[in-house]
Amino acid sequence: MRAANLDTRLFINNKFVPGKAGKTFKIYNPVDETEICDVHEALAEDVDFAVKIAQDAFPAWSNTNAFERARPLAKLSQLILRDSRQLAELDALAMGKPVKLLEKMDVPACASIFSYFAGAAYHVLGESSLNSANYLNISVRQPFGVVGLIIPWNVPMIMFAMKVAPAAICGNTIVLKASEKAPLTSLKLAALIKEAGFPPGVINIVNGFGAPTGQAIAEHMDIRKVAFTGSVATGRKIMKMAADSNLKNVTLELGGKTPAIIFEDADILKAARASHFSINHNSGQHCQANSRILVHASVADEFIAELKRLMSSVKLGDPFDPETFQGPQADQAQLTHILRLIEAGKKDGTLVNGGKRHNKTGAFVEPTIFKNVPMTSPIYKEEVFGPVVIVNTFEDEEEALREANGTEYGLFSSVYTKDFNRAIAFAKKIEAGAVGINCAVPLRALDMPVGGWKQSGVGRELAVHGLNNFTELKTIFMNYGNDESGLAFNWHST
Repeated sequence: MRAANLDTRLFINNKFVPGKAGKTFKIYNPVDETEICDVHEALAEDVDFAVKIAQDAFPAWSNTNAFERARPLAKLSQLILRDSRQLAELDALAMGKPVKLLEKMDVPACASIFSYFAGAAYHVLGESSLNSANYLNISVRQPFGVVGLIIPWNVPMIMFAMKVAPAAICGNTIVLKASEKAPLTSLKLAALIKEAGFPPGVINIVNGFGAPTGQAIAEHMDIRKVAFTGSVATGRKIMKMAADSNLKNVTLELGGKTPAIIFEDADILKAARASHFSINHNSGQHCQANSRILVHASVADEFIAELKRLMSSVKLGDPFDPETFQGPQADQAQLTHILRLIEAGKKDGTLVNGGKRHNKTGAFVEPTIFKNVPMTSPIYKEEVFGPVVIVNTFEDEEEALREANGTEYGLFSSVYTKDFNRAIAFAKKIEAGAVGINCAVPLRALDMPVGGWKQSGVGRELAVHGLNNFTELKTIFMNYGNDESGLAFNWHST
């Protein structure tokens, strides 16, 4: 599917409509900077309109039986698989990820998440207690109402599903902002949402930039919950806007600087393959990528040699070519950011592989390896979000742990060792929301939570945690019987 066949207006009340101001912005192909299409931009008044439509849809949707809410989610899952090629092509156009990888990873993951949460309809549950005499006490989970969802450009289909599916199955109605860099699959999914049978107003999609569109969502007084995935800097802004408006509940999944710790007894070939795939797939543009590798000094040369062999053999190029593994970065701004940090790496560390732009056109970066980079270097401290990895060495576990935990990020980590006891003990000490033992991201485990420690986020997504994110908890106390022994009866007795 090419973008010429795609409706790029706002999706509100199950209709594609132009923005009230008639503004549009352009989407460019990062392979060659050619123009793909114009997309309609939502301003604050468009967000207001979408919120009003979502408010109107909320009473009926939130009072719909769980099974009936699940039906369109399950249908949408099937429609996503049906239109797999079209969805893959749209993301390849907008942000450069190879079509073959999108068809194998992003599209099935998107469909699986909708299928999972369709099946979770009856798991939005509370608790009950008889522990207080003459009382039956229960807690119930209820939807917030209108929720605002803001998703990133790097894996737009997966992020769309991770936020929309749990929010919708819990009975919320939705206003979602797709990234201005990669909104095309969200708009294709909008058409499938209508086809799947979601009632009008349940899911509304607005296109636009952080300001004014994202800001209007974060500050809106009729939105009680906002969920965001993106940078730490933007996450801070959203938390402040949420606090300064109506103290919204906020979920954030932010950046990462994932360490992989490779002990001397590790399977070196396995560790190298997993680390290579983690940092190279999606051109390194995912926050859980193993961008820091800490390897025991005794096996460092062997590991670096294998990692270099793998990364130097990567085919860069056209994302529509089935032989391509690494496409371009998302845009020129991302390319500039990565090249700046690569220069810092050349100054502070030792270049092992790559280290420069690939081709004169397009936003391509060579797969790059540095070693012996100090923790004070900008390339060590900042999230590169590109196919760039640092390999440092350690002599003992204490040194490895100190460096692994030595950043403000804590999203994911990996540990490679054949010693199970050491793996578990070390995993407990790592400051991260998830630890992969003898494995790295990407992983498919929809029944496990995802989220970060420290500045990598607030809250968790997926599994039951995804449901809890989009519900308020209410306790109901029910007195029964004629017991008059309580203070309310005896306080005023004569």
